[in-house]
Amino acid sequence: MRARWFLIPLLALTAQSVWGQPYSGKVVKVSDGDTLTVLVDRKQIKIRLLEIDAPELHQAFGQRSKESLGDMCAGQAATVRSTGRDKYGRILGRVDCAGVDANAEQVRRGMAWVYDRYVTDRSLYALQNEARAAHTGLWVDGTPTPPWLWRREHKR
Repeated sequence: MRARWFLIPLLALTAQSVWGQPYSGKVVKVSDGDTLTVLVDRKQIKIRLLEIDAPELHQAFGQRSKESLGDMCAGQAATVRSTGRDKYGRILGRVDCAGVDANAEQVRRGMAWVYDRYVTDRSLYALQNEARAAHTGLWVDGTPTPPWLWRREHKR
């Protein structure tokens, strides 16, 4: 029982070091168009890209969105600016891969939507509008289904 109590402060310390201040690591996995894993001090940390929502893997453009993020970030040095955790325990953050803002770039490439529910960086809307006007990425479809609606439909 004592061993468990010893781990609680250690876990709290790890969480504190991840939240707030930027930290760096190497991208070791890309799960989909808005989730990746960064190796930091020999620990794998799953990051959910903040303020965007990419198509689900089984949704139209889901695989292409994952490939886009992978081309940009896989194996690259990444800097993460975190704001906390989501309900699945993933770190929420803005991620720069080799100096490129991956969150913004996914929107610019038409590989993710601005996540209206959680957005604070209003400049992402201009990137989304440009991608839509140019029919870039998922915007080749005149009325693509946002992932939050797709998830709701596929829960049933």
